[in-house]
Amino acid sequence: MKSGNSGEVAIYKQIPNIQYRCPGKHPFIMTGGPRPVHQEHAAKALDFAFEAIERGTNLLVCDEILDTIIFNILQKEQILKLIKKCKNKIELAMTGINAPAEILEMADYVTELVQVKHPYYSGARARKGIEY
Repeated sequence: MKSGNSGEVAIYKQIPNIQYRCPGKHPFIMTGGPRPVHQEHAAKALDFAFEAIERGTNLLVCDEILDTIIFNILQKEQILKLIKKCKNKIELAMTGINAPAEILEMADYVTELVQVKHPYYSGARARKGIEY
């Protein structure tokens, strides 16, 4: 869901043994909904996740993958397949909102973070190194 220029990317590049992959730039999904570029981005990212599993990674983080279900970019079954491939072999961390019950059932850990306050809703603009 991210386009490769979010705040954490610069940090990842400085840490040895972290491989960060983002399939390419795309516009942020807001009220316009997903575009074909979002479908392509998610498909490439999912392919990379399966490749990382085959290479024997220890930890796989799929940031905002659960949001792809909401926007009908990836199907729940694709994510369930990813979970099954990692189960008892690779630590898989997925972020996003509104995970379907089947995914929650397969997960070992489920944490829900609730936004209480954000400067955006007071009129603040996105800040480099924080929101992007």
